[in-house]
Amino acid sequence: MRMTSVMLLVSSAALALSACSKKAPQDIPPPPADTPTTPTPTPPPPPSGPVAGSQADFLASVTSDKIYFDTDQSDIDDSDRATLQSQAQWLNRYPNKRVTIEGHADERGTREYNLALGERRANSAKNYLAALGIDAARITTISYGKERPVALGSDEASWAQNRRAVTVTVD
Repeated sequence: MRMTSVMLLVSSAALALSACSKKAPQDIPPPPADTPTTPTPTPPPPPSGPVAGSQADFLASVTSDKIYFDTDQSDIDDSDRATLQSQAQWLNRYPNKRVTIEGHADERGTREYNLALGERRANSAKNYLAALGIDAARITTISYGKERPVALGSDEASWAQNRRAVTVTVD
């Protein structure tokens, strides 16, 4: 009886598996007809280069964002005038943009003296831009004195790099 049960079980399993097998269709449907496809329009490439009116655009468009000063001076010299004229041209191109002019000094002198000197330097740059026709209300100034040097060192080369006014666009 046991043998009969096993045979019955094996036969029913084989029958169940054979019922699940797939048979290939007798007729294969024809391939779809060639239908013209409309090409998907490609989006235009993103603009290359800096965004118009940004700080990166400002830096790419002007001679420099910095002007430099002699020791204890806040006078605008000829090379500074050329730099500020290029900045004024950019500001005329973007009449809604505002800028901040940062005044800096080297490490020599007291904190108070260097803050006052940085303020005079920033105001000199602002006044020159205003004389070129830029609305003074678009220009703010701030003095950092000797607090934000770009060159660390106690030599003339480092001091010369730190005596500056930097123009930064405001978003």
